[in-house]
Amino acid sequence: MEQQDIKKTPINITEEPEAKVWYAIRVTFNREMKVKDDLDLRGIESFVPMKYVMGTRRGRRVKKLVPSIHNLIFFHIEPSVMKKYKATTKMPIRYIMNPATKKPVVVPEHEMKNFIAVAGTYEEQLEYITPKPGQFTRGDRVRILGGPFEGAEGVLQRVKGDSRVIVSIMGLVAVATTTIHPSLLEKLPKEK
Repeated sequence: MEQQDIKKTPINITEEPEAKVWYAIRVTFNREMKVKDDLDLRGIESFVPMKYVMGTRRGRRVKKLVPSIHNLIFFHIEPSVMKKYKATTKMPIRYIMNPATKKPVVVPEHEMKNFIAVAGTYEEQLEYITPKPGQFTRGDRVRILGGPFEGAEGVLQRVKGDSRVIVSIMGLVAVATTTIHPSLLEKLPKEK
């Protein structure tokens, strides 16, 4: 009886690396900076919108950087890593859920990029707005061509009597820039 040569072909199981997504996470008891510190130690990218406020320390007025929106942090993480982190952390976090899909809110990359471009400047005149359904349907979509918000895209609206660009993560949070001169704006086509 002849022994047959069985050609062994290696099984090539190459999984596509899981793409990172931006999760909007609710943190309890104003511990967003503690959660951010924990994420930083683990090498997980996160974003907490911050602003400067004037305070007093030892009788002197000082400028302090504090979260702009309490109890909110954004994680940039792979879904499987997020599940493991959420299951093992002792940090007080929970997903912000989309009421329509009953799934965690995942912020599109371009919305998060625009939001960070504006909110990440710590500009003192930024106005944070809790959106109401349908609030941002009117107005022109624009791109800012210069200044500290260069490259950010949003919707031109009137806020407190001034024309400002609203950069939003729909249904979650929005930030209004300072007044921007029309020469620094480019009108974009309406989204479908």
